[in-house]
This record gives sequence, structure tokens and C-alpha cells, in this order.
Amino acid sequence: MVLSGSIVGKAASIFDKGYATLTQSYGPEARGGSCTAEVVMSYEPVDYPYVTSPQVIIILAQEAYTKYGRNAPDGTLVIVDPDLVSIPDNTQPDLLCLPATRMARELGRVVVANIIMLGFLAAVSNLLPAEALRKSVEASVPQGTESFNLQAFDLGYAYGREHMGRHDGDSG
Repeated sequence: MVLSGSIVGKAASIFDKGYATLTQSYGPEARGGSCTAEVVMSYEPVDYPYVTSPQVIIILAQEAYTKYGRNAPDGTLVIVDPDLVSIPDNTQPDLLCLPATRMARELGRVVVANIIMLGFLAAVSNLLPAEALRKSVEASVPQGTESFNLQAFDLGYAYGREHMGRHDGDSG
């Protein structure tokens, strides 16, 4: 998730000519442990680096859903991986599901689930232009993995366009 946050911030500040801040926190575990990444984006300089009213929450763990997703503010788009998160009742109007982990496994590398999520985000929201996110993915992933990561991004984007359409309008 921290890499995803970094990619979103880079997309906003470098490839979409805005401003962004990233804050992150990790649990005591290494890879696979609890972590959060918060990105504040604006077309004006960012005065306060912490999210106060999220537009989007991406959740890849049950603990995160319990803490952040279940009581998300009205109007917040909540995106979850249903293979990792059990939703007790689907009464949240702005909840979308994407089996990113399963899709990544089918691609051959579960580690790109976050990149699939970013492609999906580009397809279902107006948060950032898809091309800015795509360029940021390419610039942010390890050298030699760009093509594979862009394939993952495109898979998530196609899934979003095919299964969900745009969430609000069409700017990507």
C-alpha cells in the first residue's frame, strides 16, 4: 500500500502538475504486516499533510476494513478485495469490489495486486487521469518490471471499465 500511495502522489504532483503529500505507517511486522498510506492531493499547495475527509479508501485487509472502511464517511468510495475482506452487509452505497489478489495470482505474481487496484481506481474514479497514474507506475516500479506492472495496471483498468464503468464522469 505504501508503494501505491507513492505512485498516486507522484501521479498527482509530477504527471498531473498538482501537489501531494504522503504519510505512511507500518505495524511492527515487515512485508505483509499492517500498514497505511495516506495521500493528500490538490491543485494548490498542501497546507496539512493528513487526510481529514477521504475521497477514496482502498482496503486489502480485514483489519483495515474494520478500522477504516466500515464507518467511512458518506460519499467516500471504498474499494475492497473481496478475497481478503469479508463485508458483513453490502449496504454501503459507495463500495466496490475488485478481486485484485486473485487477478494478480492469475498473472503469476501476487505482488502486483496493488498495481491492479490502481488501474481499477483510474477506471472508476476521477481522482487522477489514467495516463498520469500509468506513467507514475512505470516510473516507480523496479527496473525491468515496468512492462509487467503496466500489464497489471491495464488489467485493473479494463476490469473497472468493463464491470463498473466510471464512478463519476470521465476524466481519465
